[in-house]
Formats: sequence, C-alpha cells, structure tokens
Amino acid sequence: MARTVWDSSVGKKTVMAVSGLIMLLYLVAHMIGNLKIFFGAGEFNHYAHWLRTVGEPFMHYEWTLWLIRVVLVVAVVAHATSAYQLSRRDIKARPSKYVHKKPRASYATRTMRWGGIILGLFIVWHILDLTTGTVHPGFQAGRPYQNVVDTFSTWYGNVIYIVAMLALGLHIRHGFWSAAQTMGVGSQARDRALKTVANVLALLLTAGFIAVPVGVMTGVVS
Repeated sequence: MARTVWDSSVGKKTVMAVSGLIMLLYLVAHMIGNLKIFFGAGEFNHYAHWLRTVGEPFMHYEWTLWLIRVVLVVAVVAHATSAYQLSRRDIKARPSKYVHKKPRASYATRTMRWGGIILGLFIVWHILDLTTGTVHPGFQAGRPYQNVVDTFSTWYGNVIYIVAMLALGLHIRHGFWSAAQTMGVGSQARDRALKTVANVLALLLTAGFIAVPVGVMTGVVS
C-alpha cells in the first residue's frame, strides 16, 4: 500500500507537501530564535544552550535536539527525492518543447528547482560553518554569538547567506500555495487568501533571517 502511494504522482506531491510544512514550522521557530541575537550575547548564548537541554531530565542532554535534526534530515531527503522524481516524470511526459515560447509560470515557479539546489548546498555550508566549524577558521565551541558575528563579518558569509535566504523566500512563496493545493485546502474561493499568506510568510521569513547579517554589517550586532 505504502509503495503504491509513493509510486503515484499524488503520493509524491503529498510527501513534498507534508515534508515542506515540517520544514516551514522549523524555519519559523529558527528565525525567532535567530532574532534573539539582537538582545545581546548573553541572551543568544543562553538560547543556544537551552536548545541542548530541552526535555531534561526526561530527555538526556542534546537528545531532543538530535531528534529534531533526524526529523529534519528525513524531511529534507523526502522533499528533495520527491521533487527530483516528479521533475524527471514531468520531463518524460513532455519530451517535446512547449509550443508557447513565452513562459507562463511565475518567476518563483520557474526557479523552484534551482532554488532547491541552492538551499541544499546552503544547508551543507551552514552546518559546516556554524555547527561543526569545519569551514569557519575562527570557530569557537560554545560561543555561538561570536561565531555568528565572525561569519557575517566576512563578505562571502553575507553573500552566501543573503542569496540563500532570497532563494528561500521564493521557494516558500510558491511551495506554500502548492502544498495547500496538494493537501486539498485550496479552492477557487480561497486562492487569493492562500497566496496572500504565502507572500506574507515568504516576506517575513526572508526579512527575519536577513536581519541578522544586516545587523552585523551595520554594527547593531557586534
């Protein structure tokens, strides 16, 4: 039964929608946590420590954080796999070029695939930069505030992050509305409201995430 659902286009779109919503909920929480950096090093470092102690004493140190990471990895892999397979299926179903040369899809729709690739590469870089410190020369374990400031004190750190967040905004703008259609929430009467929610979510998340490097660049966070 599960195999039959997965093999169908509807099943893959449902997996994409559910995994996308899981990641969206995480992004909202992550953005709110990131904004704590504007309250100073003490507040931000305390928040970073709290993430590792959530659920204690029932959960061991960092167990909850690792559980969240596992769920996110599963969601990302499921989302990317479904997107790739649907893309290949779409290409096979349309072997010839479209008759209309003028693209009808929105800019966000046309860039969903490239946006996904950009975000995938960014996730890898982001983990190596601020979690493991592998690509972060001045990384200091246990000092997340200083590590963030160091990253956004470099031109390349800002460029990588801001480009990725712009891609994220476009991805959310199209993906949220698409997920609503897949889950059966969309309708002719609700389309305008859903598109408005998608636009507002995309704008708030993009602005919220970009506020951190901008804060460092302008000296508000130092």
